[in-house]
Amino acid sequence: MAKAIVLTETGGPGVLSTTEVPRPEPQGTQLLVEVAAAGVNFIETYQRSGAYPLELPFPLGGEAAGVVVGLGTSAAGFAVGDRVAFAEGTGTYAQYALVEADKALPVPDGVDLETAAAAALQGLTAHYLINSTFPVASGQTVLAHAGAGGVGLLLIQLLKARGARVITTVSTADKEELARGAGADEVLRYDGFAGAVRELTGGTGVDVVYDGVGRSTFDGSLDSLRVRGTMVLFGAASGAVPPLDPQRLNRGGSLFLTRPTLGHYLLTAEERRWRAGELFDAIATGALKVRIGARYPLAEAARAHEDLQARRTTGKVLLIP
Repeated sequence: MAKAIVLTETGGPGVLSTTEVPRPEPQGTQLLVEVAAAGVNFIETYQRSGAYPLELPFPLGGEAAGVVVGLGTSAAGFAVGDRVAFAEGTGTYAQYALVEADKALPVPDGVDLETAAAAALQGLTAHYLINSTFPVASGQTVLAHAGAGGVGLLLIQLLKARGARVITTVSTADKEELARGAGADEVLRYDGFAGAVRELTGGTGVDVVYDGVGRSTFDGSLDSLRVRGTMVLFGAASGAVPPLDPQRLNRGGSLFLTRPTLGHYLLTAEERRWRAGELFDAIATGALKVRIGARYPLAEAARAHEDLQARRTTGKVLLIP
């Protein structure tokens, strides 16, 4: 038997509690991983609340890092004892979790497992955003919201390494300090940020906005773009964006709008290995710093959700089984 958090009803954070479940058995191409740390992400708060309907019971969590302790009969490329991370697993709020072998990411020497867990989903997200959704070039100006969050801190560092000018938004002075420490050129508060962006760019606007906040920033993000600028809406931490009249893009300057999701940028094992390889290499060399903002025991998953939703956390939130 093993401890896990399985969602049996939807509601507030109080519905989360640990339970004893049979230890999973890997089948076919699956790996069984003993979880060292599991990532906590906003999507799990939506699943828990019922905002994203699920068939219950549902094992929460999709991101983790740990050690391979078992293999299905058709699993290839890994051996017992290998260290792996993944962002496309199931039931990672647990002592043991299953992942398909082609979705497991080898963790190199020089990257500890907690850091690997903290970087998997947000790191792969930051990588696809700046390399594939809108490939940023040196000299371009970028607005990246939530600069002290898990994705935000990684985005800032990767964008600066690319040679971009980075403007970001935060809600507090402490978060501003973190964003500046990551390399942000300009740090704004959310209130009136679009006007401030216009001033900082001489009225031109930015080349691209990376917006994971959603409802509360969406209109301002569009107003921050230059003519033919690109709006990348990759999340909805403040809520879903209402339906949009395409004429809004016309009036804003023939703008581009895209709503990407990580799964569409991890289509093959080769693509996963490419993204993860560049990500973990940067971490191992010290070029990319991963901030773990909070660690909670598995039994305190409810508190982790409360703190994440209340914006009391910075960087990555982890559960430790």
